Amino acid sequence: MFTWLISAALAVSAGICIVVQQGLNIQVRDALNSAVWAGFASYAIGLATMAVLALALREPLPGMALVSRVPWWVWGGGFFGALYIGLAILLVPQLGANTFVVLLVAGQMMTSIVIDHYGLFGLAQRPIDATRVLGVAFLLAGVVLVKR
Repeated sequence: MFTWLISAALAVSAGICIVVQQGLNIQVRDALNSAVWAGFASYAIGLATMAVLALALREPLPGMALVSRVPWWVWGGGFFGALYIGLAILLVPQLGANTFVVLLVAGQMMTSIVIDHYGLFGLAQRPIDATRVLGVAFLLAGVVLVKR
């Protein structure tokens, strides 16, 4: 139970990071007058941060033999991350942070329920059931309430 609480607290912290990141990226966009360069700056700082973390943790650089065994489509995570950053930079000022995040979570929930149902990306299969569908329905109802 304690491990679950720590994990839950860290997940909440990740959610906080997403909202703070959006606000900071918008400031960079305004300063640079470019959503594209703001997204680039965000990824450049993120890359530098991960490099420092890898060095601090003394993580060995993966060998080319290991890297070459990874299916080509798996590298698409960076594409989707960049798409998310770009959309957040463009949409948060229009929708507001609250509405954007609620819609973001709604998209995550709808996608994750499908990923779990089919066990995509090597995850354990968790069939869609009435409780999960009801949870997503309540989340979508929350979108409507927040937007009002």
